[in-house]
Amino acid sequence: MRVIAFLALGTVLFSLERPLAAQPTEAVPNLKTSPELVIINKTAADFEAAFNSGDALKVASLWTEDGEFIDDSGQSFKGRKAIQDQYEKIIAAANGAKIRVVIDSLEMQSDDIATEQGRAMLDPPPSGAPAFGSYTAVHTKVNGKWLMSKVEDARVESPSTYNSIADLEWLIGTWEAEEYGSKTVSVCSWVANKSFVQRTYTITRPDQTTESGVQMIGFNPQGGHLQSWNFSPDGGFAVGAWWPRENGWRADMVGTLAGAQSSIATVILTRLDDNAYVWRSINRSINGQSLPDSEEIVLKRQSTK
Repeated sequence: MRVIAFLALGTVLFSLERPLAAQPTEAVPNLKTSPELVIINKTAADFEAAFNSGDALKVASLWTEDGEFIDDSGQSFKGRKAIQDQYEKIIAAANGAKIRVVIDSLEMQSDDIATEQGRAMLDPPPSGAPAFGSYTAVHTKVNGKWLMSKVEDARVESPSTYNSIADLEWLIGTWEAEEYGSKTVSVCSWVANKSFVQRTYTITRPDQTTESGVQMIGFNPQGGHLQSWNFSPDGGFAVGAWWPRENGWRADMVGTLAGAQSSIATVILTRLDDNAYVWRSINRSINGQSLPDSEEIVLKRQSTK
């Protein structure tokens, strides 16, 4: 159960350093001091349901007739119609993401006025630098019903090395490739407050046997470059230094196979457009013995999540 998330278009797409767990009613500060606060807390959960169902009209109905919504840029939207119009844009920009909020404080100021402060996020987190939405809301009792009279947003950036790895934003999503009867599914997602990209992959061979692995990509502040860590299902691992190149990246990989052999390779990623890229491994060797370059594999985007 949560109170309202108040988010502005363009800054509605926030993420927190860690996921927000459901907050039990008794955990809300001061809730037990007033039955009115219990009512506010319970009825405000309607906002999440309305937002997540895409119902901007229902969202706006939670304000007073002359209520005001102020986004983090200072732009003001007064009256339910203006608030509804703005939330239609916000919900569309969220692109199906679900909203969650945490209440930090909820206090009675008088018999018919209450104030609330909290934080909000969307799940899954959107593109852009990680931040969370901080809000302040004033609740007013009108004809026996609690409604919001004023809500004000603020954007608070959270610690992250996102700016050093932001060039990989385009990789986020699910990718597939088929080559000689084998199918590869690669899923890239943000982890650790967008400081790292996690890539999980599964290869399904023609005989239906599978192989899976994990790769983490982050910024190496000592080397001043992106770096990856690969972990294979048989216990092998590799570390790669990433360098930008035209339309993509070059990753110089040094690894150890499960049988203790050393390996090196250069992986080339070439971005064709927003929905396709080419993967190729060259300059490969195991224990100093050269191997042929791999074929080019074209991976195509299946989703942005």
